[in-house]
Amino acid sequence: MSYLVEISQQADADLRGILDHIARNLMAPDAAIAQLDRLEEQIEGLDALPNRFQGYQKEPWRSRNLRIMPVDNYCIFYTVDDIAQRVTVLRVLYGGRDVESQLRKLTE
Repeated sequence: MSYLVEISQQADADLRGILDHIARNLMAPDAAIAQLDRLEEQIEGLDALPNRFQGYQKEPWRSRNLRIMPVDNYCIFYTVDDIAQRVTVLRVLYGGRDVESQLRKLTE
């Protein structure tokens, strides 16, 4: 059983921001492309068994079944709709950021 994986506009902007930051600020364009490839590969892999990653434990996200998948120094936040067989990637954040404040922006 394969799930449809969708990437929200915010998650897409997050990915572009990661690419830009590594390529321009860290002056490592090859590393930026490699990081983006790893993130995209893991996101695409959510089409099979997306519930294998732990749920985010803080409210209100816990009750909304938000899940978190770590990839290198990044965290991919997503929800799973088992009935529609759909995964929605909401955010892709650097693990060192204030994740709580970034997630709050989803509800504002």
